Order: sequence, then structure tokens, then C-alpha cells
Amino acid sequence: MKIACLGWGSLIWNSGSLPIQREWFQDGPFAPIEFTRQSSDGRMTLVIDPTASPVRLLWAHMLSPDLASAKQALRDREGITAMEWEPMIGAWQHGEAAPATIPDLGRWADARGLDAAIWTALGPKFDNREASASADQVIQYLRGLAGTKRDNAKEYIERAPRQIDTEYRRRIEAALGWTIHEL
Repeated sequence: MKIACLGWGSLIWNSGSLPIQREWFQDGPFAPIEFTRQSSDGRMTLVIDPTASPVRLLWAHMLSPDLASAKQALRDREGITAMEWEPMIGAWQHGEAAPATIPDLGRWADARGLDAAIWTALGPKFDNREASASADQVIQYLRGLAGTKRDNAKEYIERAPRQIDTEYRRRIEAALGWTIHEL
């Protein structure tokens, strides 16, 4: 089975033990991605956010032999420990309808001879609410960080792939001077 792992954030520069061929391709499908998930370590992370503008994702070939083991591997890499973890790992297989947030996934996968795709399906979260924050709220939050939390947040934004060019990223760069670092 040929399985793609879709990525847009830290998976790209820190795949950890995720069983992928070590190359990330830049011609993934489009999905609405934004810096709208506040993590426990202070970062504002990139997630699929239906209110965001679509950007082209990156992708890598999974070395997992089947979809179940690929999903489990991504769960492990993401450190998801919830008992009901399945909705937190997105998955698509040939013959299924594409998810609303990645409408061209089937056509994209067919063009690359892929049987399935997986991705991290965590959504927006801010101030302990499952909701998107505005760009102004994110910038105000980031400005208020200090020490290790600030360093983690800055590193995440600066290391996010260049092609993940979002509205919030442009606003954060202008307001805080946190710019992309080439890897």
C-alpha cells in the first residue's frame, strides 16, 4: 500500500520516529492551514482551520505497510495519548470521498499513484476553547510570552516551511520580526 503523510509544521523538520522516506515533497494538496492552535508549551502551531486560506502542503512516503500502522505511527510521533485518538489523525483511502478541508485529495493522490493519505487532524484551540483566535489575539499572546515558552514559539514559526505562507504568519513577521529560517 502506498501511503502519504501530509505535513505543514514540525513534522517537516522533526519527523522523529515517524517511518517515512526522509524526503518531504513540496507538491502536496491544498488545505486551509493557520497558526491557530495554542499548545501547552507556548507555541501557536499550524493546524487545519476551515476559516483559513488554503496553502500547498508538503508530503512524504510512509514506510508503513498498511493504513492502520501508518495512523498509529503518526499518533505516536504526535504524542497523542487520548483513548479516543482516531479523530485526531486524519485518514483517506482510495475510493473514499475527500474531506471537505482537502477537497482535491483524491485527484492529487491518484496523480501520484497513492492509495491513502494521513495527517494530523487537530483543530484550532485558543484559551482552552476549541476555536480560532484572530491574528491580533495571536500576536498579543506571542508578545506576552517570555523565556522558554517565547523561544519555543519563535522557533516553531521561524522553522515552519516557507511555502506555508499564511496571513497570520505574515502578520506575525511584520509585528514581531520572526522570519523564516532556511533549513
